[in-house]
Amino acid sequence: MVAISTKTGRSTTDDHATEIAQTAAPPLAPAEQVIDLDQLARMSLGERRLEREVLTLFNLQAGILVQRMVGENPKYVAGLAHTLSGSARGVGAWKVAEAAADVERLASAPEPVMPVNAMNRLSVAVSEAQAAIAKILRVP
Repeated sequence: MVAISTKTGRSTTDDHATEIAQTAAPPLAPAEQVIDLDQLARMSLGERRLEREVLTLFNLQAGILVQRMVGENPKYVAGLAHTLSGSARGVGAWKVAEAAADVERLASAPEPVMPVNAMNRLSVAVSEAQAAIAKILRVP
């Protein structure tokens, strides 16, 4: 590599290295919002009070539904998961919706079983959504 001097006495390779070091690389995948605020605004027609009310209800419902799934027969779990998936889509909780849809699919299979791994993913997704909702609701 050949370095070319500039008026400042620094070489262009030094300038290039500094420029590269100061440039932050973008993430490999964009950061995903736990609650899609654009979806929430669409569903509530942009009414902040309604957004907060819907989030409060979803927060409560998600916790109750996951608790009710524990120890139940797979067909009952599938119905609860279906309800949760639809509610999650409404507020933009996409990870919850996807995890609930997986639970529903597995629990309503021809040979239904209790989908333990899928239930664990759903529990984690609901916990993340509840934490995000708590932050959103703290902001006036």
